[in-house]
Order: sequence, then structure tokens, then C-alpha cells
Amino acid sequence: MRVRIDPWSAGNYGNPDEDSRRILRTTVHYQLNPDDSEENTYAHPIAGLHAVLDLNTLEVIRIDDFGVKPIPQEPGNYLPKDVGQLRTDLKPIEISQPDGPSFTVEDDYKVTWQKWEFLVGFSPREGLILYNILYDGRPLFRSLRLAEMVVPYGDPSPSHSRQNAFDVGEYGVGWLANSLELGCDCLGLIHYFDAYMTENDGSVRTLKNAVCMHEEDDGILWKHWNYRTDHTEVRRSRRLVVSFITTVGIYEYGFFWYFRQDGSIEMDIKLTGIMNIGAVPPGEKPKYGVLLNRDGLYAPNHQHFFCFRLEPMIDGLNNSVVETNTVTGDEETPYGNAFHVVTTTFKTEQEAQRDVNPFSARSWRFINPNVLNSRNGEPVGFELLPHENVPAFARSTSSFMKRAAFTAHHFWVTPSAPDEQFPAGDYPNQHAGEAGLPTWTRANRSIENTVLTGWYVLGVHHIARIEEWPVMPVKHAGFLMRPNNFFEQSPALDVPLTHTMHGDSCEHDGHNT
Repeated sequence: MRVRIDPWSAGNYGNPDEDSRRILRTTVHYQLNPDDSEENTYAHPIAGLHAVLDLNTLEVIRIDDFGVKPIPQEPGNYLPKDVGQLRTDLKPIEISQPDGPSFTVEDDYKVTWQKWEFLVGFSPREGLILYNILYDGRPLFRSLRLAEMVVPYGDPSPSHSRQNAFDVGEYGVGWLANSLELGCDCLGLIHYFDAYMTENDGSVRTLKNAVCMHEEDDGILWKHWNYRTDHTEVRRSRRLVVSFITTVGIYEYGFFWYFRQDGSIEMDIKLTGIMNIGAVPPGEKPKYGVLLNRDGLYAPNHQHFFCFRLEPMIDGLNNSVVETNTVTGDEETPYGNAFHVVTTTFKTEQEAQRDVNPFSARSWRFINPNVLNSRNGEPVGFELLPHENVPAFARSTSSFMKRAAFTAHHFWVTPSAPDEQFPAGDYPNQHAGEAGLPTWTRANRSIENTVLTGWYVLGVHHIARIEEWPVMPVKHAGFLMRPNNFFEQSPALDVPLTHTMHGDSCEHDGHNT
């Protein structure tokens, strides 16, 4: 069999089948070399040909044929045998911790590292979940997790206009997680966590090494040279990494939580794998995608949206959320150089539907209004700082924006409710739209000084580059959360000195003369 078929979720576009049957659509690719089972058949799409199936009856409902396009012939293989001469000038890097790791794991899932403490969990739908996160015994978050993920395509052609897969709600990134391998996915002194899930028949499925945890050197934590005394103090940073990787069809997504010694937490998403592709006749240039070769192969424009569910408990369960924006100072400032921060406390859900704004250095902070910092009298808090982010470019009337309405804003806040778990609703597969966050927040409930859930939506804009074919180098996306008025001074002062391999300390005199 030289024809390869991939299943895609069907969505809801107003067709009767979508309301009455559980369906999927396929894409089709061709294996040019019958003797090469590892051939990258995505380089050879049979564009415009799609089967529509009923998943309950296993019936082919129809075959959609949108016209013949030549199958691109140029190979897109990426194995060493296909690449040719590999680089020969890389020397080995070895990571050694002869005294063992600095973390401990109790009762299989309770992690303690430096002043951090948390529980590692896993679900078939969301993958890695972190629970009950404390720093130095002080509560920070009830849980941190990826709650939804959707990939809308911006190509109106028949093959791609219906492609907007909800990788969490429709497929389950936990179900599709990898068993990680030492030296490949993770490097160093590793602790693995297995994941346990239930199969459709009720039996237990064990996924070995689903979650990887290890320590990494993280560069300089802090440094200062006293020019008066010519004395240097420097501390190196170390971070704890807790991660899992999932393969959803053609894409790989790695989700890496970084815990640092300064009390900060960072999410780093690593996107890699093979891009979705299409074909146009040779010599034609697609308007809504990027040509990858002279043979008509192209990658359609698309985006990736990740919604993270953040459940704060900053020094207690009752929290509020504030937004900060920086504004230029009043006109009467003598030299026109002044700027200051304006802080707004959100009272209701609809006030807290917000978007990133790099022009005002906008950030959001979970605070406990009942606990004040003794140094400045401000509420203790934990700040969310966006990295790169983009809006959704689909029209508000599109099927995608109706079903993934949570992408209309980058930040949402709701009062915590046990039946409000997923921002696109419990069952996003073929609902017509409006489920989840947009429906919940119509009530405009109070979000002051109560048990909260924050929702951060991260958009990745992907206009393909030829350099991303046939396998993408990792593209990074993420966000940072860090203490803000939570401590009374830098929490990193007590990090000990680092010693070099020769036993010398990084503290020294005369280094800068």
C-alpha cells in the first residue's frame, strides 16, 4: 500500500453530518519509493482528495475530490542515510553530578528541590499537571497545566480551510505523549515519572518515562563587581526542568516547566516536527502559504494557540488580579523623560478579558489583598509576564473563532468552579461554538478576594520558512511568572558560591583589574 492516510478532526461548519454523526476527514499522501518504509510521504501530498468517515459506524460517508494537482516529486527525507555527510567536528558534552541530584522525590510524585515543593500529575487529555506548588513553605499555585490547544490554518483552499485541530480537547496530548529517552529527549541525571491512563475497554495503560525531571545550569543568577574594592561576587543559576513531549500527527510539542532559585517559574514550549503541507501546480505561487521547493510543495499559513490554566493561591486561597501599564509622565515634567505605572484591580470577569500590550509593558499579577509586604505595604503577589504573543487572525464570524472563542483574548480570569475545566468546553470536537470561557464569563461574576482561576492564551504565528523543511528546528514560545512584592529582598542571596572544576570559588578579588 503506497497511499498514506492521516485522520483529522472534522470541526463544525454547519453541515448536517456534523450535528448527527461523529466524523473525521482525512488527508492523503503518496509513497514514491515502495522500498523505503521510512520515506517522508508528507513531501508527496495528494492534494484535494479527502475521505469523510463516520467513526461510530466506521462508514465512509463520502469522498471529496477538489480536482487533480500534480503530486510533488522532490524527496523530503531526513534520516542520516538521506542527508549525506554529517558534521564531524562536534566534541562530546558530558553532564556529571557525582553526588547525585539536588532534588528528592517522595511517595512517587512529591518533588522537593531547593525551596520548591510540588506534586507531579498527568492526565490523558492535558498531559503534565503540577499541583500544590509551594516556595519555602508558602503557597503559590493550586495547579498549573495546559488546558487547551488549537491550530487554525489560514489557507482558504478546500484542503485546509477546515483544519483547526483542538489537540487537547479532541485528541488528548497525554494520550499522545512520548516515552522519553535518556541522552535524546533529556540529558543529565534524570528522574522519570510514568503515566497511567485508562484504555477504552477500562484496562490500564502504562506510559513509561512520560515525564522527565532534571537539573540544568542556567547561566548567571546574579553578579556584581565593586569597582571601589575590586571585589566580584557572582552566583550561577540552576533550574529544575519538568517536561513532557507529545506527538500530535505531524507536529511534536515539548512543554518544559522551569523552576529557578529566584522564585520564578517559566513555561517553554518547543515546537518541532513536520509542517502540514499542500500542493499547487508547478510554477504557481500560493497566496496563503510558502513554497518549500520548485515542485509545488508548500506549507499553509497557520497559528498555534495554547491556553494555560493557572490556579493561584498566593499566601492563601483568596486572591485578586491586578494589571499594570506604564504611561508617559505629565507634560509639565521638566525634561520629558518621566513615566510611571498605572495599576488596575479587576472586579469582574469581563473587566479581566485582556490582551497583551508591549507598548505599555503590560503585565498581570495575582495578589493576596489580605497579606501585605512589610517593606512597602503592597499586597504580596506573583506576576505573569508575556513573551512573544499574537492575536488570532481569523474573522470573528469564522467557525474557528466560534469554537475557539477563548482565543479572542490573551488573558481571562474566572472564579474557580469545579465544572469549568476547559476553555473551549468539555467536548470541543463538533460543537457549533461559544462553549467554555465566553459562556462562563457572561455572568460577569466577582473576581475580587476569592478563589480564582487565571487563563493565559499564548499565540504562535507560523509563516513557514524553507529552513523549517523537512523537519522544523525547535521554535520556542512561552511566558514567565515571577514573585512581585512576595519577598522582602532577593530570594537568591542565599544561593551558595559555585566552585570550578579546579576547586576555585567564583568569588574573587582583583579579577577586573
